[in-house]
Amino acid sequence: MIVMKFGGSSVGSREKISRCVELVAQERSRSPVVVVSACGRTTDRLLAAADAALRGVVDCGEIGDFHAALVAQLGVRVPEVDVLLRELGALLTGVSLTRELTERTRDLVMSFGERISARVFAAALLAAGIRAEACDAFAIGLRTDSVHGGASPLDEAYDLIRASLSGRGAVPVITGFLGADASGSITTLGRSGSDYSAAIVAAAIGAEEVQIWTDVDGVMTCDPSVDARAENLPLLSFDEASELAYYGAEVLHPSTLVPAIRRGIPVRVLNTERPSGPGTRIVAEPVLGRRLAKSVVYKEGVDLVHLGSPRLTSAVKLLSAALDVMCRHRVGIHMATTSEATVSLVTASGCDAGRLDAAIGELAQLGRVEVQRRKAIVCVVGAELVGNAAALGRIFGAISAEGIKAAMVSQSASEINVGFLVDESEIGAAVTALHTLLLE
Repeated sequence: MIVMKFGGSSVGSREKISRCVELVAQERSRSPVVVVSACGRTTDRLLAAADAALRGVVDCGEIGDFHAALVAQLGVRVPEVDVLLRELGALLTGVSLTRELTERTRDLVMSFGERISARVFAAALLAAGIRAEACDAFAIGLRTDSVHGGASPLDEAYDLIRASLSGRGAVPVITGFLGADASGSITTLGRSGSDYSAAIVAAAIGAEEVQIWTDVDGVMTCDPSVDARAENLPLLSFDEASELAYYGAEVLHPSTLVPAIRRGIPVRVLNTERPSGPGTRIVAEPVLGRRLAKSVVYKEGVDLVHLGSPRLTSAVKLLSAALDVMCRHRVGIHMATTSEATVSLVTASGCDAGRLDAAIGELAQLGRVEVQRRKAIVCVVGAELVGNAAALGRIFGAISAEGIKAAMVSQSASEINVGFLVDESEIGAAVTALHTLLLE
């Protein structure tokens, strides 16, 4: 069995869905299980509709028109879509009346994208002569905790999914991104969480491979929009791919690989526009290349929070207290450094401004707080860095030649990454300089 995950960009039009259907047809001998994201920009539209409802405006016409046109172009009948759209309208009306949008309700609103997409894709498979069945992930056992907006699967989910999918004759088309907690409330696994869903399903059924179908040729040596010389990376280790995902490679969700790593299931990233392209295969052990490292990535939209204690509190106590504050306010941390009585933290990208401001207010009770906005993490990743004493000098020599001063330098104990902080305005120069170094 294999798991084939199709992202939103891969199911955003009739032509793209038809191409994905052909890909599934080609893999029928391997008993494919399909996982789909919401079609095109549906998730963004749903979030916009939820925010509008909070202001008293109920309008899901754009979402309905898009899917009605998509169904008509595919030439299929999907009555469930109309049912779901009516449910969405009723939900948004409730939000507009109460003027309240909880994280639980926001998850429910976002769930309509994947639920509609799964039904449309299953109908397209049926029209092509392939027996298929739309499956809501929460209905087949993807049980999660109750952390809305970023839920994690519970251990029991794997057995539940395996039992639910066992013996099905039709191709399951499963909603990505979604789960449900013990009370039955729909949860989401975080943006781009459909990749995570695919790996969870693959681990549950013992798949031989996970295919992540997207609109790029696998993982690249850098972001091609920054440097057009970017090249495909045909092979990566699980550790390398995880670090690249964590530090900004948008091809993969940072948590995607965890279930696959545990079960030793290889992951392939492939391009629906060029199915015969090289893609990227992700395996357990690293394969060393002749270059300095594999790739340079970046994560923008982070903030630097610097906390100093006037009471000369020990670094251990100060760090513990600071992380406790951030945890309670659900502010993710990408990097942290300490000195005798100071702590510097780099927040997760795209952190909610309200939660961060509340956390900063509480941190101010511990000591003096300084915040630097619009920062970015740039990171060089590759198993080739391990034991290479000259690597750091070459990396920082390359960026210093561009007049860039690195801050918050960090290297993991595994030595496969070197990350540092720069201003967002310096991303292009830093990435290009480091990519030039990698291509040598």
